[in-house]
Amino acid sequence: MNGIVEKNQLIFDFASGSLSPSKSIFASTYLFLNSKASSLNRTFENLLGESLFENEGTPTNNLKYTDCLSSNNVGTSKNNLLDNTKTPISKIVGPLNKLNWKQVYKGFSEFIPDIDDNDELKLIKMEPGASVPHHSHGGKEFILVLNGSFADEYGTYSKGDLQINDQKIKHTPVACKDEGCICLTITEKDVIFFGRYGSFLNLFTFIKSFFK
Repeated sequence: MNGIVEKNQLIFDFASGSLSPSKSIFASTYLFLNSKASSLNRTFENLLGESLFENEGTPTNNLKYTDCLSSNNVGTSKNNLLDNTKTPISKIVGPLNKLNWKQVYKGFSEFIPDIDDNDELKLIKMEPGASVPHHSHGGKEFILVLNGSFADEYGTYSKGDLQINDQKIKHTPVACKDEGCICLTITEKDVIFFGRYGSFLNLFTFIKSFFK
């Protein structure tokens, strides 16, 4: 999968107002934390605006990522990167350190916001050194780092970094040993585990899907 193309497509779809509610929240948080992505979004908005002038009468959605922020917090700055209480996702769920995290297994917890959408938006928290078993994906997986960092077979991802995976990608994410990580994720379909406990984990995931 070409990560750059996928990231640019996500930003373009957000600028054009064609994303689902969950992906709009995800994308707006990405733009808030990543200045390069924010700059590209402004470019897309300008291009789309010019296109509207050339095609009068075309219906549009006026949602911009800045609509998710208060007037005092628009834009990406060093202070924004240091204060996660100002991110779009935190404006919806509250401070990350006060969430009612649900432990899935030792070192790995999750929080699922109550959003009526086919795309499941999820926050995950990995304690320092915790890992996710080797797995792939039935559909696309979007991972945005909000705090700390993690590494897998393809690199190291820190605050503001976005990773997009598909069914061709197999990886084993491991949280950094210093502070762990908190990530905002969207997984279009259930993950597929491999290795010694793969069959058990896939059965657990299948059973869990009935209680979503």
